[in-house]
Amino acid sequence: MIGTEIRMSPNEPKLVYQRELPGGGYVHVQEEDGLRDTDTHRAHVTVERRTDPTRRDGHVPPIIASAEGKGSQAVFGELLEIAKDNVAIAKALLRLREDGKAQF
Repeated sequence: MIGTEIRMSPNEPKLVYQRELPGGGYVHVQEEDGLRDTDTHRAHVTVERRTDPTRRDGHVPPIIASAEGKGSQAVFGELLEIAKDNVAIAKALLRLREDGKAQF
């Protein structure tokens, strides 16, 4: 789903990649809002472990990785490597801290 823009509302991040996880749920790479008019690109990887959409209402999926840089290709390339790697996702989820962010 690379290159497809999906937004739930104007304040939602731009979804640039999504795939289903083998055990259920989804992984997303999203471009962060508010930086499209600058030279800095920011994006993050989130993991939604719940497959039932009604269980996701009001739930904010954890951010397991984020990147920032001058070029969008480098930023997205780095995050796509993580998003496509089930082992990297599992390790990041195991390292989640109480503040909801993973440590790499």
